[in-house]
Amino acid sequence: MPGDSTGGMAGDWVVNRARGTAADFHAREVVELVERSVSVFDVDGPALVLGSTQPENHVDKAALAAAGVDLVRRRSGGGAVLLVPGDVLRVDVVVPRGDECWRDDVSRAGHWLGRVWQLALADLGVVTATVHTGALVSTPWSSLVCFAGLGPGEVSVGGRKLVGTSQRRTRSGARFQCVVHRHWDPSPLLHLLALDDDERARGKAALAGVATGLDHPLDEMVEAFLGRLPVP
Repeated sequence: MPGDSTGGMAGDWVVNRARGTAADFHAREVVELVERSVSVFDVDGPALVLGSTQPENHVDKAALAAAGVDLVRRRSGGGAVLLVPGDVLRVDVVVPRGDECWRDDVSRAGHWLGRVWQLALADLGVVTATVHTGALVSTPWSSLVCFAGLGPGEVSVGGRKLVGTSQRRTRSGARFQCVVHRHWDPSPLLHLLALDDDERARGKAALAGVATGLDHPLDEMVEAFLGRLPVP
């Protein structure tokens, strides 16, 4: 594990909690000897995380440097996510191939995880969350900003995306990378992208209502999520 870490169990799930850089976290691989695991990450500095195929020319490198934000690339697809310490929950969930949570169909692979989040949110008082089980929904902004689109297994509240999930699969298992913001404001992220003032203004207007946050302590979110993980 990168940085400072602790371990434990939730049922038959291995649980790791770690603090470190976003670059360290996203460099992790799904190892060959896969076991059910959950890793909760506490980033120690702000980072803009690009999808695996997202061009770096989407980023305003000068704005990034001025704001002291690291640039990181994840190994799964989608648009950019801004990770801010204390304001975002980052959870990785790994399942081995052949596990009861494994699905060969990649388009259905995250449905079970979305339902876990749905139940956890209900425990936190959010009873209107829904799991997206249809095809990938793209928008004019989703190639730039992850939360502008909606993928299978992701969770929304009132039509606004709350839980974003990306997936990386290998022959041994799958890693689902989940993000929940405590507050949703697209402006800081848009400020780091290579956009002119008019594009940023249009982006702010377009993205203000596509997502939402969950203003709960991060530890409460983690405990609710762990409490709803499936057990044999």
